Amino acid sequence: MKLNRIIVAAMLVAGTGMALQLAQAQPAEVHRIDLVRHELSVPDREGIQVRVDFDPGAFAPKHAHPGEEIAHVLQGTLEYQLGSNPPVTLNAGDSLFIPAGITHSARNVGSGKASELATYIVKKNAPLVLPVN
Repeated sequence: MKLNRIIVAAMLVAGTGMALQLAQAQPAEVHRIDLVRHELSVPDREGIQVRVDFDPGAFAPKHAHPGEEIAHVLQGTLEYQLGSNPPVTLNAGDSLFIPAGITHSARNVGSGKASELATYIVKKNAPLVLPVN
């Protein structure tokens, strides 16, 4: 009976360790929350505002938009790569203008969560994010 308790206790400890490893192995993700989407006074254009949250180490791969983007870092540290330019690192409170159609990526290079407020002036009814290989 005592041996059974020891075996069960050992299995619980091993199971907890495996669960912690699985939880830590989850891929870092980028989460988007749409805040505002509204038609503008400029024909065929709309304004869109999105909050983008980056888990530690998360990466938004190369993409483009059918219009301009203004990225404002709300918290953390993000590194942006625009076209073939050297990477730019922004901290909370910093902003960046991304011209229409420019291929870019973003990465959380800080130690915790990072967030940006992305404001777009884009072609109406066009896909907002255009993946690039």
